[in-house]
Amino acid sequence: MTLLFATGNGGKLREVAALLEDKGVKVLGINDLEDSIEVIEDGDTFVANAKKKARTLFEATGYAVLADDSGLCVDALGGAPGVHSARYAGEAKSDEANMERLLRELSGKEGKERSAYFLCSMVFISKRGIEVDAAGRLDGEIALSRRGDKVFGYDPIFIPEGSRRTLAEYSLEEKNKISHRKRALSAILPLILPHLN
Repeated sequence: MTLLFATGNGGKLREVAALLEDKGVKVLGINDLEDSIEVIEDGDTFVANAKKKARTLFEATGYAVLADDSGLCVDALGGAPGVHSARYAGEAKSDEANMERLLRELSGKEGKERSAYFLCSMVFISKRGIEVDAAGRLDGEIALSRRGDKVFGYDPIFIPEGSRRTLAEYSLEEKNKISHRKRALSAILPLILPHLN
């Protein structure tokens, strides 16, 4: 059985492949496809974007497909940056600029006013066209300033609930155990397995 995971990110691909390796499933990424397929993520929600990616790739390839979309939601900002997380400070997709804008917008806010969460929505479509979805969430708060040297997205300013460290101060192994993506994968895996024959 072959599963196409809608990502070009090697780390994400390895994470999914590791979860499915003992199930006899070969996991491909979009970089393994002969033709590049572009999907414009213009949905209002993470699940809408994940569904669009999954459906587009399923129709183009006929493979069983797993797709995800995720981002950071800050309560005091009405859920922003949300689906605009990657381009919060502009189309250049700069992690540095995104963090600077977010810290600036939360200036003067303290405690619960800095509550936030990462959300990941995953959508799976089987070879027969059966569609299921699940989500994973990691609650926490936005730090007052950047900390940590493992810079990826908003990790240097996000402190998971119950921790004093930012995600950028976690090892990759520690982060992968608690991440919103890991939680979404754990939730969707039982829904996927019956359709991988």
